[in-house]
Amino acid sequence: MNKEFILSKEHYNFLDLIEVVNILRSDKGCPWDKEQDHESIKSNFIEEVYEVIDAIDRNDMSSLKEELGDVLLQVVFHAQMESERSVFNVDDVIDSLVKKLIYRHPHVFGDACVKTSDEVLKKWEDLKLKSKKNTDEEGIFSHFTTALPALILAYKAQRKAKNVGFDWDRSDEIFDKIKEEIVEFKAALEEDNKDKMINEMGDIFFSVVNLSRFFDIIPEDALRRSTLKFINRFSAMEKIISDENLQISELGIEKLDFYWEKAKKIETR
Repeated sequence: MNKEFILSKEHYNFLDLIEVVNILRSDKGCPWDKEQDHESIKSNFIEEVYEVIDAIDRNDMSSLKEELGDVLLQVVFHAQMESERSVFNVDDVIDSLVKKLIYRHPHVFGDACVKTSDEVLKKWEDLKLKSKKNTDEEGIFSHFTTALPALILAYKAQRKAKNVGFDWDRSDEIFDKIKEEIVEFKAALEEDNKDKMINEMGDIFFSVVNLSRFFDIIPEDALRRSTLKFINRFSAMEKIISDENLQISELGIEKLDFYWEKAKKIETR
C-alpha cells in the first residue's frame, strides 16, 4: 500500500479506489472505517441509491457522477471486508456479475432469439429460476427479495407473476377491483376495525399498482413525480402567501385552496 503513489496521481481509476479503501481499512488507516461491518453501514447503501435517484430526477449530471461514486464505494467497501476474511474480493464480485450477465443474455451472447422487451424479461425470469436451481416445490417466489420499499415490492411481485401467465386480461377488470377494494375499506371503516382497514388499504394500493403496471407505468416513478409536483406547488403557494405579508398557519382551508389554485395557475403558464 503506497500512500505517496496514491497522492501523486492526477486522475484516479477503479484500481485506485480499491487501494484507497484497502488503506482506510488497514492498521494505519481510519479508526471509523476499520470499525465498520456489513450491518453497521447497510443503511448507507440505501441512502446513496436514493441520492442517485434524486440526482436523476433533478437532471443534475454533476451530482449524478458524485452519487454514483458513493454507490460504487459501498460495493467496494463491502467487498473489501470480505477480502480481509479471505471469503471473496471485488474481482470475484465482478466475475460473478459478468458471468450472470452473459448467462442471462443468450439472445446476445448465444443463439437464442427474442424480439421484444417483454420476451427478454420472460427469458430472464426463466433463466433466473434455472440458475437458482429451483425445484418444482419451491416456486417463483422461493428466492424473491422482500427487503424492498412496499411500492417497488408490489410492482416486482406482480411482474414476476405476470411472467408465468398470472395477470389481468383487461384494464377494466382492474378498475372494478379497485372499486371493490374501496367498498371493502369503507366497510372496515364503518366497523371501526383498524386491522381490517390496514389490510383493505393495502389491497387498494396493490390494485392501483396493478393498474399502473398494466399500462407500463412504474408506480414508484409516478408517485415520486406527483409528490415532487405537490412539494413544488406548495412551496410556490407559500411564496405567494408570504409576498402578501400573510402567515400560512393563520389561513383557513378556503383561503389555502384559493392560494393553491393561484399557485397552480402560475405553474401551468
